[in-house]
Amino acid sequence: MKLIDWTVTLVILLMAIVFFCARRPPTWPHNHRARHIAGTRLLMQAACALWAALLIVTNGLLAVECLAGVRPTPIESFAGIAVLLACSCYWSVRGSRLLRPRQIFAGC
Repeated sequence: MKLIDWTVTLVILLMAIVFFCARRPPTWPHNHRARHIAGTRLLMQAACALWAALLIVTNGLLAVECLAGVRPTPIESFAGIAVLLACSCYWSVRGSRLLRPRQIFAGC
């Protein structure tokens, strides 16, 4: 896939996240809105990290020629992919927890 296709895919993914996370009652208090915005932001960060990891997999490991003749070793590429995937998982879990409504009376 060309870079334009990758960019269009990222834009569609981010627009879908914003569309599905934008549904909220307008009467929410400020702290609920802040949690909702932070959760949406974390989900968008997770999508961007996953997108970057997939881009590295397809273009970094499988590309014949790289930028400026610099080709990272497979270990460096796998380390970068692992870090991006770990960040993506962490941000998606944290974002989904922030999007859930807060429990008023939680059990001990």
